[in-house]
Amino acid sequence: MPTSYLDFEQPLADVDKRLDELRRLSARSDDEQEELTRLAGQSQQLEQEIYGSLLPWQRVQLSRHIDRPYTLDYIERLCSEFVELHGDRNFSDDAAIVGGLARFRGQPVVVVGHQRGKTTAEKVKRNFGMPRPEGYRKALRLFQLAERFHRPIFAFIDTQGAYPGVDAEERGQAEAIARNIREMAGLRTPIVVTVIGEGGSGGALALGVGDRVLMQENACYSVITPEGCAAILYNERTPERIAWAAESLKITAADLLELEVIDAVIPEPPGGAHRHPEAAVAAVGDALEQQLKELLALSVEQLMEQRYVKFRRMGSVAIADGGNGQG
Repeated sequence: MPTSYLDFEQPLADVDKRLDELRRLSARSDDEQEELTRLAGQSQQLEQEIYGSLLPWQRVQLSRHIDRPYTLDYIERLCSEFVELHGDRNFSDDAAIVGGLARFRGQPVVVVGHQRGKTTAEKVKRNFGMPRPEGYRKALRLFQLAERFHRPIFAFIDTQGAYPGVDAEERGQAEAIARNIREMAGLRTPIVVTVIGEGGSGGALALGVGDRVLMQENACYSVITPEGCAAILYNERTPERIAWAAESLKITAADLLELEVIDAVIPEPPGGAHRHPEAAVAAVGDALEQQLKELLALSVEQLMEQRYVKFRRMGSVAIADGGNGQG
């Protein structure tokens, strides 16, 4: 069962609590078994009602949910023989980004991703998933290792953004992000990027250049948080302004698919990844397998050409000629 509930999830809290109590019983009476069946059906119905018509701000809240699977959860469940590699060979190791060598359904790969942390101690250790420059330089080292040994790359995005502290700026935060974007664009190996939670600003883009960019259904991907947008435009963070910003920014998976910023949406089970993590992980694994199969069928030259075209066409707009015959 989830460990916490958002405001709009509260109708599920009491049902989940009673379901958990009944499932823990080593032996159940006929009445208890009947109640279990009834409550399970009620839970499914509530999930359909609550998660079937989510607003953009609600999806943003779900993308940050503490119970969503994180990068290491996906690696643990989808990969075998994972060997984590540490350090940027320049300054230190950054626990906000994890990565290493692994085997995915028989295919050797390199996996890299943001890691937020679940407990308070782990969140502090991993800086709440906000990397410093050494984290991005560690990621780049792993990307280059993948290219050298012809291993596909899986990148998992889940961060509010890069760490904005003075120490990070002193060590070249902007340069580290910019260099990752440039170098990823030229890596001669397949890259599949998956936004599994919150994709925020340059902190996400530094791992976001891929031949295929996927998003889970309740993930978000944006240049700024809705709270930050509301504060800048209106100098206030009221719930109404934040909800408006979330809708206006077009940061949901469906919005970004329509805008061709991403290539595919990975459906989440009814109730979301935080309520049914195993099903969510399996769906991500199947999507990765399909995309990787398609990419491995391409030559390196085809891969590079398609990647170039993919990112060059982003941001193109059609301008009305205003009646003067010019576009």
